[in-house]
Amino acid sequence: MRLVACSSCHTQYDVSDVALEKIPCRCGAEIANVDLDAVDATIHRCGSCGAIVGAESQGCEYCGSAIERDPGRLSLICPECFARCAEQARFCTACGVGFQPQPVPGDGHEHPCPDCDGLMSAHQVGGVGLNECRSCNGLWVPSDGFDLLISRAIEARKNLDPARQLATPPRVKGANPASQGVRYRKCPECMAFMQRRNYRKSSGVIIDVCHQHGTWLDADELEQIAGFVMSGGTTSPALVEEEQKAQAEAARWRREARMAESRIRTGTRGGSMGTIDAGTSLLRFVMDLLD
Repeated sequence: MRLVACSSCHTQYDVSDVALEKIPCRCGAEIANVDLDAVDATIHRCGSCGAIVGAESQGCEYCGSAIERDPGRLSLICPECFARCAEQARFCTACGVGFQPQPVPGDGHEHPCPDCDGLMSAHQVGGVGLNECRSCNGLWVPSDGFDLLISRAIEARKNLDPARQLATPPRVKGANPASQGVRYRKCPECMAFMQRRNYRKSSGVIIDVCHQHGTWLDADELEQIAGFVMSGGTTSPALVEEEQKAQAEAARWRREARMAESRIRTGTRGGSMGTIDAGTSLLRFVMDLLD
């Protein structure tokens, strides 16, 4: 375990799997996520109960726990006095401070789910702050955490036991995006409609992106993306061709939608797209066409 502590409120955070350079503390301060320089300090207290122990004691008289004195086993660094302690210690054996690490907070805000309108609670996954919907299991990932989350998912997959990797090969959706139902979702922060993107243009995994705030992933899309990357990050030429056709078809619909909007503004109705009420928004009209 690797700990850091806030210099203002002394809250401790477990940053063992956190890649952020600075940690936001619940008191509003920022904590530098750096490796602490450990010091070899005299053992004054029991790491299990915090009681004072003698300089040569091999065990605690109060709780009976053994006093670890082997320098090779003192890997936990106290975030207050930087003394080396045993990994399983509950108290610093030098200054006596209790170890009470907290998970690194995300932005701490609940957001409405773009898919089912439930509330998404804030979490930390692999050192990345995100929001998860408990109802549909989708994930909202802030813009600066998406690439890191993908790399962590791939790393976790690679670190699986070889037997488990053979038993559960990476899942790759490999579907034609044109055959999937189209649904536009709103960004949970700015409430603007997000753009649908085929991850790496050829994965077949359609993600919803707000370029200003973040990315929405449906329940199994993170695993699908990790599987796509681990399988080589390519798809068959046939799928690429189908996707290009789908993109060309979508571009044609957008052009015709713009023409329809122009007819609305000039008072002209009808045409190949049918009759459109003047109060209908272009965005909603396009979404209806592509749905």
